[in-house]
Amino acid sequence: MYTNKSVPAVPSLKKFPIGFERIEETFDYGRDLVCFSHLRWDFVYQRPQHLMSRFARECRVFYVEEPLWGNHSPQLSMRIDKSGVCVVVPLLPEEMRSRSALSVQRRLLEAMFSDCGIRDCITWYYTPMARAFTNQLKCRVIVYDCMDELALFKNAPHELKQHESELLRVADVVFTGGVGLYEAKKSRHRNIHAMPSGIDIDHFKTARSILNEPEDQRSIPHPRLGFAGVIDERMDIELISAISEVHPEWHFVFIGPVVKIDPGSLPQHPNIHYFGQKPYAELPAYMSGWDVALMPFALNDATRYISPTKTPEYLAAGKPVVSTSIRDVVATYEARGLVRIADDPEEFSSAIQAALNDTADVARFQQWQAQAEAFLANMTWDRTWMAMLDLVESAISTRDGNRCANAG
Repeated sequence: MYTNKSVPAVPSLKKFPIGFERIEETFDYGRDLVCFSHLRWDFVYQRPQHLMSRFARECRVFYVEEPLWGNHSPQLSMRIDKSGVCVVVPLLPEEMRSRSALSVQRRLLEAMFSDCGIRDCITWYYTPMARAFTNQLKCRVIVYDCMDELALFKNAPHELKQHESELLRVADVVFTGGVGLYEAKKSRHRNIHAMPSGIDIDHFKTARSILNEPEDQRSIPHPRLGFAGVIDERMDIELISAISEVHPEWHFVFIGPVVKIDPGSLPQHPNIHYFGQKPYAELPAYMSGWDVALMPFALNDATRYISPTKTPEYLAAGKPVVSTSIRDVVATYEARGLVRIADDPEEFSSAIQAALNDTADVARFQQWQAQAEAFLANMTWDRTWMAMLDLVESAISTRDGNRCANAG
């Protein structure tokens, strides 16, 4: 376990080009963690942010994003987030969109490791694509946190499967973001564990008592049906459009960025409201004004193995939930009576109406909320993080033991 609570700050320089001024201080800290992610730190607050923020309490964390392309000389932009995580962004010239970019990213990282004194390092991967320029880095242990089946997502690089196979070969421990994904990957690694995402219960539970709604939602009539998350190819646009047309008295609130699909393809009806991305801190305030929370996912390749973090968030907020038949949602929540499942417009509408009816019986609904809260009690992010941390430490011990055995 990490024991040194006095972790020095990463130098708060804005840019670290190759050959930047060397840092001479000798730091007194435990091992570092360098995370490679396909998700921007300031994108929707989800699994990487929850976990890396917790690691940042114990060690230095460098969160390396994918490159930004533009009129730059090759360099690293670095900033310290309020969580203590150092967010690292490679800035590369537009004309470098080729294999030469890999060698430059490799040199930038080697310079960062050298000049920031990174040692005894955990490398943590969310994107297998990063293996193309990181396989030379010296580290203590390699972790692959497979939160989604990225190869099935829209616009996935054709090399992704190859890089994932290589990452699975070298990783010391592998985590999956859900049980379905674990079942699909378990035969491919000797030390793989299902680690569904956790829940910040206290944060979302405030939705049960917030009275002052956000101004942009306040004037929307009830019943309100809400969704908070990324709006992309996983959304069943046809389902939402059909239900909103049949039930003009219901109002649909969508919170989250639209990515990888044309915003113009989204249904546009008077009872559908798109608010865009909102800060994580504000989500409970919006949820407090919903009558039912929705997960209207399409049943396609991109959703085959997802385990939506919004399921426990909705439940912690005290909202009845209606979802399409996503495998992990059905297996984990439907059998316990915590989520209603439906797929076609007629069944989904009936499930929404049943959820609305549930809230009318106050005593019964409060009993259901208590049941949901009891189930979520063991699903906190702190528990998830500590379970993962124990497995990482065990992998380090195993690797150290093998090294000693080989040396002997």
